[in-house]
Amino acid sequence: MTVRIVTDSSCDLPQELADSLGITIVPLKVRFGDDEYVDRETITTDEFWKKCAASPVLPETAAPSPGDFDLRFQQLVAAGATGIVVLNLSSDLSGTMQSAQIAARDFAGGVPVHIVDSRTATMGLGLIAVECAKKANAGASIEEILALANSLVPRMRVVGALDTLDNLKKGGRIGGAKAMLASALSIKPLIEITNGLVEEAGKQRTRSKALAHLITVLKENANSIEQLGVLHAQCADIDAFVAMVKEVYSGEIIVGDIGAVIGTHAGQGTIGIAFRLKA
Repeated sequence: MTVRIVTDSSCDLPQELADSLGITIVPLKVRFGDDEYVDRETITTDEFWKKCAASPVLPETAAPSPGDFDLRFQQLVAAGATGIVVLNLSSDLSGTMQSAQIAARDFAGGVPVHIVDSRTATMGLGLIAVECAKKANAGASIEEILALANSLVPRMRVVGALDTLDNLKKGGRIGGAKAMLASALSIKPLIEITNGLVEEAGKQRTRSKALAHLITVLKENANSIEQLGVLHAQCADIDAFVAMVKEVYSGEIIVGDIGAVIGTHAGQGTIGIAFRLKA
């Protein structure tokens, strides 16, 4: 059996890694006013951040259509896939999974297509896709891969430190006066993806303290972590942060750029960690 893994562009996986594992990434779309771009295809991460800096309003993201998924399914079957497992960002955060479900239901390609709600996003989703792709490449059955995916979902944690409240202000999630006060006090919000939703996880007064908090989270879970990713939005201090992470975790660290989908909401300067706990 040849099972192939599909995910969406909120995964923030490095493209080279996805390509090496045969992971298909279906892009979401991002709009700046009347201009619409296809994430990773007609706009790069660098171009996205440049446009964000020049735009007075936040871009908007849009889920892929069922047809976008159907096209990828057809291509995979034409290339020899005998089964497809689709891993999507949390259904509570986007309509992406719904599009995938419609495409799977109507797919006429003659192979089984299964959809999994990751209940997470960014590198949390990416890490699940990586493990499932490794399993698929080793020749596992679709049932084995689904069992693996469902076992990984509740064990993923994603914690991030935002550097600015500008995106929350532009998006209407926080008032201008509050944002100005928070900026004056150098407040750095902490967030965590919990049960499929983005929740506030506290705040720190400086960036160094916010990043130290992320390291503390790693230390608290150090003996239970078996997979780790670091995600960042054009951060000049990413190398220094990864060095801090390596003092706590000696295994492989996948470093990914936060792209348009997550970046629209998190803002430039965000640094986060995504990790899987042992069963």
